[in-house]
Amino acid sequence: MSVQGRENRLPPGAVDTHAHVMRSDAELVAERHSAPTRDVTLDDFVQVLDNHKVSFGVLTAPSFYGTDNTLLLDAIARSEGRLRGTVIVDPSISADALSRMRAAGVSGIRLNWIRRKAIPDTSSPEYQHLFGLASDLGLHVELFIEGDLLPLILRDIARSKAKIVIDHFGCPNPDKGVNSPGFTCLLDAVSAGNTWVKLSAPYRCGGADPQGYVDALLAAGGGERLVWASDWPWVSHENTVTYAQCIDLLWQWVPDSRIRHRILVDTAQQLFGF
Repeated sequence: MSVQGRENRLPPGAVDTHAHVMRSDAELVAERHSAPTRDVTLDDFVQVLDNHKVSFGVLTAPSFYGTDNTLLLDAIARSEGRLRGTVIVDPSISADALSRMRAAGVSGIRLNWIRRKAIPDTSSPEYQHLFGLASDLGLHVELFIEGDLLPLILRDIARSKAKIVIDHFGCPNPDKGVNSPGFTCLLDAVSAGNTWVKLSAPYRCGGADPQGYVDALLAAGGGERLVWASDWPWVSHENTVTYAQCIDLLWQWVPDSRIRHRILVDTAQQLFGF
């Protein structure tokens, strides 16, 4: 089947669970692992979704704006219910402020800690309080970090009973793949029933073939614990990835149409609140 044919067969209600809006002239934080090279607007994203027959989208806070979620929240507000979002917040954020974000269409808080010199102490009172707030408000905690660092942080988040969403296959150690301790821990968390994983951004997997990760994740939790994402507009990989390729890869990874439907529609809509 051609890529175009696959796009035309995307089921109604499909969700792209990871994308970004950006402004190249917005203030950037010092501790970041990337930077925007161009403006990417709500209208741009909606056009991409329309072109590929994707019903809904989730905007994900990038590292480079820190806790300034202005662009993301504005895009959600103007999307007429078509978008949700995950935000980066200070762990001292108040319950009222987080509740207002929840009412505005935010479905989760993001810990974007990839390639950091030091990781915050997730067992600290302030982070345990944040995770507890997320759990109370029905928000998930989304984590982008090297797979080798997952075990400790997953344990600390799990104490709160908050739902956990893991970006980009869990970023396993490519040298050890499915046998790495971090990925083994992730499989255990998926099997336990409170953790979801994004099938997204294979180019961020250190050159490893993600098929083994997909097969193991399906065995651990099935389509009920997986969602799909494009990672549009592919920050730092803008010139090597297309949206059609992202769709094509899902067909390659998950050939069973019933499981794909679960991943694209049922699980994603329920998890992100569409």
